[in-house]
Amino acid sequence: MSILDLIRPSIKALKPYSSARDEFKGTTDNMVFLDANENPYENGVNRYPDPQQRTVKDLLSNLKGIPVENILLGNGSDEVLDLIFRAFCEPNIDNIITLPPTYGMYSVLANINAIDIKEVQLSDDFQPHVDKILGIADENSKLLFLCSPNNPTGNSFSQESIERLLKEFNGVVVIDEAYIDFSDIPSWIERLDEFPNLIVTQTLSKAYGMAGIRLGICYASKEIISVLNNIKPPYNVNELTQQRAIEQLKNHELIKSQVQFILKERDNLVNKLKAVSFVSKIYPSDANFILAKVDNATMRYNQLIEKGIVIRNRTTQPGCENCLRFTVGTPEESSILIDALNSIS
Repeated sequence: MSILDLIRPSIKALKPYSSARDEFKGTTDNMVFLDANENPYENGVNRYPDPQQRTVKDLLSNLKGIPVENILLGNGSDEVLDLIFRAFCEPNIDNIITLPPTYGMYSVLANINAIDIKEVQLSDDFQPHVDKILGIADENSKLLFLCSPNNPTGNSFSQESIERLLKEFNGVVVIDEAYIDFSDIPSWIERLDEFPNLIVTQTLSKAYGMAGIRLGICYASKEIISVLNNIKPPYNVNELTQQRAIEQLKNHELIKSQVQFILKERDNLVNKLKAVSFVSKIYPSDANFILAKVDNATMRYNQLIEKGIVIRNRTTQPGCENCLRFTVGTPEESSILIDALNSIS
C-alpha cells in the first residue's frame, strides 16, 4: 500500500493556497516588492517571512544529514501534530492509537479533530505491548503515536518494538523525539528511507533552549512532507522565530556542551533524590527530567509549592500513581530542590 492511500481524499484533492512569497521564486536582492500589500517602511519585520523557512531548513539539513525536502517546520510541535491529524484522519471515522502514560496533546488533538482514540497502556517497565497494539488496530487506525524518550516516564522504547510496529502497523507511525538530544539512542530520522510510513517529530524547545520561540520540526518522506506543506498556513513560522532559530542552530557546539552539563546534573540529582526519605523509586531517564515515586505525590507537590518550587504531579497518569516529575535545572536549582525535599521529610 502506498502512503498516499492513507491520505484523506479531500486533502489529496486540495488545491493549496499560494502566497505572494510562494509565487515569487527569484532572489530578493535589489528587488522592489509590491506584491503582498505590506507596509513599505523597513523595521525588520514589515515583510512577510519566508513561507518555507529555507535558511532554517538548510541548517537543520546540514546538522542532521537529512535533505531539505524531508523537513517541515511548524509553530511548535503541536502545529506539526495537528497537520498530521488533518492529513491522515477522517473526522468521525478514523482512529489513532496512543500508549499512556504519554504526552497529553495526542488525545487533545484527536478530540479537536473528532478522531476516536484507542489506548494500549505501557507495560510495568513503560514499554509498548506490541501484540496488543497490533491486535487493537483496525482498518481505520491511521496513526500510532510513540513518544520516545517518553514523557512523563523518561525512558526510551526498545528499538526492536518500534521496528516491528513500523513493519506491521498498517498506518503511519509518529515517533515524537522531543527529548532525543538527551539520549544515547540514535534518532529514527536515520532510517526514514527504510520506512515510508514513518514520521519523526523534534523540537527546539528542549535541548536547544528555545521553548519561547515555538518551533517544531517534522522529518518524513518527500511525499508526506509535500502533503503537509499543502495544508499548513502560508506563513506559519514568523520572522522573529526564524531569526532566533538560525542564531541558535549556528551555536551547535554550545548546545552540545549544555546538554552534557544537563546530563551530568541529571546524574547528580538522581543520586541526591535516592537519599530523600520518602522517595521509593527513581525511574531510568533518557530525557532532561526524572520521574520518581513518592509516598504521597499530591501532598509533596503542595509542600514544594509552598516553598516556591514548581514541579509536575503525574499521579493521575496511568502507571504513575504517586509519581512526581522533576525537570533537571541548574546545580543551584537542584540544591534548592533537594534542601526543600529534605526539609519536608
